[in-house]
Amino acid sequence: MKSAVSSLVRSNNSPISRTLLYHSSKPISQSPFFLSNTPKNLFNQRYQKLQFSPNSTSIMASLSKSEQAREPPALPLPSPPLSKFKIGLCQLSVTPDKERNIKHARKAIEEAAQKGAQLVLFPEIWNSPYSNDSFPVYAEDIDAGGDASPSTAMLSEVASRLKITIVGGSIPERCGDKLYNACCVFGTDGKLKAKHRKIHLFDIDIPGKITFMESKTLTAGETPTVVDTDVGRIGIGICYDIRFTELAMIYAARGAHLICYPGAFNMTTGPLHWELSQRARAMDNQLYVATCSPARDPGAGYVAWGHSTLVGPFGEVLATTEHEEDIIIAEIDYSILEQRRANLPFTKQRRGDLYKLVDIQRLSSH
Repeated sequence: MKSAVSSLVRSNNSPISRTLLYHSSKPISQSPFFLSNTPKNLFNQRYQKLQFSPNSTSIMASLSKSEQAREPPALPLPSPPLSKFKIGLCQLSVTPDKERNIKHARKAIEEAAQKGAQLVLFPEIWNSPYSNDSFPVYAEDIDAGGDASPSTAMLSEVASRLKITIVGGSIPERCGDKLYNACCVFGTDGKLKAKHRKIHLFDIDIPGKITFMESKTLTAGETPTVVDTDVGRIGIGICYDIRFTELAMIYAARGAHLICYPGAFNMTTGPLHWELSQRARAMDNQLYVATCSPARDPGAGYVAWGHSTLVGPFGEVLATTEHEEDIIIAEIDYSILEQRRANLPFTKQRRGDLYKLVDIQRLSSH
């Protein structure tokens, strides 16, 4: 809902921080989504039709069908360690100079934290140009760490020093003779809490528009990633992963409060699908979705769309920006998750007798 986007605030404090978008959530009864002008008797008639049957057998049968729609059954939404906090989306410019990219990224994290961000999200491939030729050259051995991975060493140091959680976008990772597009999550102690390797590789061919085949150099990851942090349970996807609703559904079934997608949609798919995909994943799963893109460089071989965004659990855009380099600071309020799910309780209305989502990883661990 575009009306949910608050006004644009310009800041002159820094060239990499120009937009601050804040969303002030209203009580659900004040939302224009609800039928405040509906005649009372008509509302009561419709409302009565929505009530559960007093027959307990019918209620249990309905709940049983819903539970059967997820195998194993969905986990309950866990109580988050905090209800409200600020997230910083760092839409960074990326150059061929890796050392410069790392130094610039450090400054962006420090600025976001200074503005109150307890969680910082970075773009996809922020330390390297986005190209198959560049991936092998800029790749780092994340598991070795230290000098073998200067990008993640910086993220770890800053997370520890500033006591914030960092979802570190993604960088090219070298592991043995394979390359991955990998996202690292660092906790407030600076320790690596999770590493997500892009599951769905970006192999597309739109004649006359764009052709890109990540599989020429990269290997697909094999594991969905959900991690418990000091700012809640977070699911991780990278760019093309957002197109696969099954992955987001698995994250929701594992109790995620938020899904973070570092991404770099392009000038063809960006205008059509970037915001649409984010809002759909958030709405369908009734959770928060945060995305972060590189800033647009018209002279680059791959031109990113930009428009890093935070979306709420009703699919409403809470904060966004344009294509220039920027830092977005926005508030996440987990207290509304249960409220939204009560307003539209479709998690309890699924038909497990007709369809089912199977979480292979969880199922095999039982």
